[in-house]
Amino acid sequence: MKILLTGGTGFVGSRLMSHLRPHHQVSVLSRSPNKVYQRLGHDIEALSSLDDLSDLDRFDAVINLAGEPIADKRWSPAQKERICHSRWQITEKLVEKLRAGSQPPSVLISGSAVGYYGRQGDTLVDEDTHPHSEFSHEVCAHWEELAQRAENAHTRVCRIRLGVVLGAEGGALMKMLPSYRFGLGGPIGSGKQYMSWIHIEDVVNLILFLLEHQECQGVFNATAPEPVTNAQFSKSLATSLGKPHFARIPAWAMKLLFGEMADLLLTGQRVMPVRLQQAGFHFRYPTLDKALKETLSTPRC
Repeated sequence: MKILLTGGTGFVGSRLMSHLRPHHQVSVLSRSPNKVYQRLGHDIEALSSLDDLSDLDRFDAVINLAGEPIADKRWSPAQKERICHSRWQITEKLVEKLRAGSQPPSVLISGSAVGYYGRQGDTLVDEDTHPHSEFSHEVCAHWEELAQRAENAHTRVCRIRLGVVLGAEGGALMKMLPSYRFGLGGPIGSGKQYMSWIHIEDVVNLILFLLEHQECQGVFNATAPEPVTNAQFSKSLATSLGKPHFARIPAWAMKLLFGEMADLLLTGQRVMPVRLQQAGFHFRYPTLDKALKETLSTPRC
């Protein structure tokens, strides 16, 4: 299969590449081809721009994972613009090129996030849950709307709403580990807000699952079937590391440090992967304890 991948040098994209390259011919779209070669090797085709392609007919599938990290920086107006445009512009361009062909790729798998739902309290959330309107929803909703425009008789579209991805190579867990290893980890705010998480290997496997199962299209929650509260996550992480669990970061401190972006961490969603399970997907790491054990046993953590 010939696959075009965006976000191939990122946290999820790099792990996905290790599974794709033995079996498929992959081209990676990146503003920095040298970065692609350094991280992924010189046997990968690196495309610096879609402008050199009239259409995407030479590809069988497109996987779109590109986007500025949403929780890395305070949400200044400029940062909000970067978050939006890094997702919207590439997706719009991909769809434009896809629609320009006569034999377009058979599938577009496009990233999104559980931030689509906005804050949901302790309500169980599935793919049909009505969202709460706020910045994270607005970003994801337009992102998904753009991707959905690619759907036609030739191309099915799968939109994956990712939870917090756990893996040894990066992501939120890597940022949390230093304080927990010093015994200073603890819940954020009340700790009652839900965290919907997923092991990175399950992210890769579900993308491969959606590639292979032609009957799959639409929205899929990419989260493990065991969402936990922030307090439960914090305690499990501290226990896995053999560290105490007594510190707490008050909500006011988070808001002082991160402003509006703190809402991402102080509120949450209790998301269930209903449509993935109905499609027959099986999680390798369905429980948090199992996921943390595997991740923390990896030397890079």
